Amino acid sequence: MKTTTELTVDTPLGRQAIFADHDQSRRLSDLLNRHEMPLNTRCGCRGLCDGCIVELVQGSLAHEPTGATVSANGHAVTIRGCEHAVVPGQSVLLRIPARALLVHRPQIVSQFRLNIPHALAPIRKPTATANLGVAIDVGTTTVAVIIVNLNSQEIVGRASAFNKQMHLGDNVLTRINLCSTDPTMLGQLQEAINVRTLRKLLAEALGEAKAGVENLACLSIAANTTMLHLLAGVDPTTMGYAPFTAPFLDHRVLDAVKLGIVDAPADGHSIEVHLLPSAAAYVGADLTAGVLSSGLLYDDGPSLLVDVGTNGEIILRHGDKLLGCATAAGPAFEGAGLTCGVRAGDGAISHLTMTADPFDMDIELIGNDQISKPIGLCGTAYIDLMAEGRRIGLLSTTGRFNRDLPGLADRIDDNTPNGTTLRIAHGLGKSTIGVTEHDIARLLQAKAAVAAGILTLLEHVGMTPADVKTLYLAGGFGMHMNIQSAIGSGLLPGFTPEQIQLVGNTSLAGAYVAMLDTGALDEIKRVSEHMKIVELNLDPEFESRYIDQLSLPD
Repeated sequence: MKTTTELTVDTPLGRQAIFADHDQSRRLSDLLNRHEMPLNTRCGCRGLCDGCIVELVQGSLAHEPTGATVSANGHAVTIRGCEHAVVPGQSVLLRIPARALLVHRPQIVSQFRLNIPHALAPIRKPTATANLGVAIDVGTTTVAVIIVNLNSQEIVGRASAFNKQMHLGDNVLTRINLCSTDPTMLGQLQEAINVRTLRKLLAEALGEAKAGVENLACLSIAANTTMLHLLAGVDPTTMGYAPFTAPFLDHRVLDAVKLGIVDAPADGHSIEVHLLPSAAAYVGADLTAGVLSSGLLYDDGPSLLVDVGTNGEIILRHGDKLLGCATAAGPAFEGAGLTCGVRAGDGAISHLTMTADPFDMDIELIGNDQISKPIGLCGTAYIDLMAEGRRIGLLSTTGRFNRDLPGLADRIDDNTPNGTTLRIAHGLGKSTIGVTEHDIARLLQAKAAVAAGILTLLEHVGMTPADVKTLYLAGGFGMHMNIQSAIGSGLLPGFTPEQIQLVGNTSLAGAYVAMLDTGALDEIKRVSEHMKIVELNLDPEFESRYIDQLSLPD
């Protein structure tokens, strides 16, 4: 009788064998994570999403919720990796599509446009040895780190990676809910960011700077409010339900060694961790830092700061007023819930252009020199798809395909499991990269949430998009977005390209300038204390604006 449990895994990166006899858990998502092939477990392994969909090609698995046996029986079976486990003594062949993996190299923006002057008065006075500071942007999905010489302001090292909390849940609400339902999850999430993410990134960045932990004086961290709580080990549960109260919003100073981010330096000096102040539960330090670094705080305006991601966060400056809001765009712009959606990284289609009569399409890949075939579409490509599709008549205002478009017939397939599909490209192996009308409906919902948030904030001061002097578009998504597509899709409704300025990672920029100038830190504190938060769920007109924005522009 065979006693060895062997799992053979086919991925776009090659084939690997895993012998699972001595693993603590035989659940596929756990096994693959421990063997450096983490699945896209967006919902925290609760079986609520299809991020970890894989194919059972040969052998049998156990369906953990029911105890039933699932067998390939000569044809591949689609399953969720978080719900199935290998059976002792069984041999299994598994195929993992690229979009179900988290191992492709992410595209992370650590560049920024700093639109303000600043002094050189660091939050921690450098010594002869400890003369380096670290500015960090902790995002829900990605983390960017820069090492800075506190005497010269020079950036001497960089590193970036996915936030390892992704393996437990892909958005802030999922992570908050995990903490509310399982007391052990707070510690797991804290360890995921502090030890498995920041500790490794610091080592990488210090290596580039040819320095060590003994050279560190302080860390300055900007992040959304939930990430700051998880980093500090503070339960964020109260931010998960109305009235969405954060346990803390103020500037906090912690100890990097106690947090597990670094080992204690040999000389015993402390390494301060400065958590920048937030304005509200869903308007965090990443936004208060961005208000300063983008220059919006000093702009004579009226001006907007817009950061589009899983949440659309929007800040308006009008006269001496600062208004802020957050709108739940959902993870569609990161590929979640879309047939061939992936996060931005090597092999993702990042942009596309279309022509009509006859219909044709050109695509652009991230890592184009090294990648021969795409693995899926990332958010910027979907924005292009909506705008270009509407421009050439491929899409109706409601997102339906126009089958009368010349040359389109060869690209449309009605016989797919996901419904009518527009083929975008041939992927790895025999896979097809496509977009369905259901995908477009989800994208319209995401863009409508952001657009309605912008219009609601403007309406609060009696303004329209035409009245805005500058719209500062922040974040990695914004940095790589085609501005004309953002306007043409209705994501930035009623704006013109001349109004929009790309400012990159304003969260990292704010952490950088706050570390170098105590006066800048005081300004961020002032922003956090004086910003008025507009609760969109309490605005009687938000829902109607959202519904209006569920269509593509005429």
